Amino acid sequence: MTALPVIVIGAGPQGLAAAAHLLERGIEPLVLERGAAAGAAVAEWGHVRLFSAWDELVDPASRRLLAAAGVAVPTSGYPKGAAWVRDYLEPLAAALGDRVRLRHEAIAVTRAGRDKVVDAGRAEAPFVVHAVDGEGREHRLLARAVLDASGTWAQPGPAGADGAPALGERAAAAAGLVGCRIPADVEHLAGRHVAVVGAGHSAVHAVLRLAELAERAPGTRVSWLLRRASAEGALGGGEADALPQRAALGTRTRRAIERGLVEVVTGFRTAEVAIVGDQAEVVADDGRRIGPVAHVLALTGFRPDTALLAGVRVALDPSLDAVAGLAAEIDPNVHSCGTVAATGVAELALPEPDLFVLGAKSYGRAPTFLALTGYEQVRSVVAHLAGDHEAAARNELVLPETGVCGGAGDFGGGCCAAPAGAPQATATAAP
Repeated sequence: MTALPVIVIGAGPQGLAAAAHLLERGIEPLVLERGAAAGAAVAEWGHVRLFSAWDELVDPASRRLLAAAGVAVPTSGYPKGAAWVRDYLEPLAAALGDRVRLRHEAIAVTRAGRDKVVDAGRAEAPFVVHAVDGEGREHRLLARAVLDASGTWAQPGPAGADGAPALGERAAAAAGLVGCRIPADVEHLAGRHVAVVGAGHSAVHAVLRLAELAERAPGTRVSWLLRRASAEGALGGGEADALPQRAALGTRTRRAIERGLVEVVTGFRTAEVAIVGDQAEVVADDGRRIGPVAHVLALTGFRPDTALLAGVRVALDPSLDAVAGLAAEIDPNVHSCGTVAATGVAELALPEPDLFVLGAKSYGRAPTFLALTGYEQVRSVVAHLAGDHEAAARNELVLPETGVCGGAGDFGGGCCAAPAGAPQATATAAP
């Protein structure tokens, strides 16, 4: 099967980095991207500024490939998503040439001639990636290995506190009253009441933008609905955070709360979103009601598409939908994004040989994924596929502390800050 390519699903930061590493190792990659351009998912939150600097957003093998093509990537400053796409991801895809197929959506991964239950000759059979192109034509593409870096952007979480849409949430979303993306322009919400559900960086970013709107437009109300008992964990580590832009996001939001621009509602577990005329009312499981509100932003994280790999053998954690070998390292009930270790081929191994889930999708529902962590995954996995097992086992990252002592739950007094010398990566600001 060495004559076959390694198929990479997704032309985002990790998928393109995988292709660059494969090419550098003399292995032919084929990248399938369902969007019309590389970095299509990033482009959807192009108005959001990342809290990682340029030198933390570029994969080393990708930088070398771009340099050979005469492309200089910025080395300083904090770009917005649109600049990350324009100045890095699109030039990288161009350098890879026709190895990147746009408007090609992978819909299933299987083994040639063997369904999931067949053992005999399984490891010797090539993978088949079933894909649909932009014209609706179906393709069966053979591969020696498959790297699924398709991400989680297409499957946002609901406002409902139990992980399913709240009563009435679907109808409210269809009426335009519930959204799961930070709008590029919030001016149309001036003078209106807006509710934000969620506690991650997406929610914090939205709360801050709406607070700035409230300052400009008197009468604008912002209600931040948190399931947890306090907003402290969501606001980050302040001066203890080794990433200054990430610290600034939480610090500015804290000041907006102190100035009365944001109402924080804690212990609020959304059970219903009721339509009231042309507005909505958000109802908690304890009967509390917020509203009427002009719009609800449900920014509760993302989840992976597990159906894509239903035809092959995978091992996923039952609570996170993450690769099982990663779960203990990334559990948001224990970890914040400053305490997550770098992971490589040992943790990413699946029961199906030469199949790997990389990037944000490997973390499943855990919100702790960091940009360079994904690059380290890619480096390790590609070294393994190339037979360089020493490089595959090596850990090349060091993680800066966040000053945050926990992730998703309600936390007690223990702090899980990374010890000196712990593996590291730097995060991007989730949109």
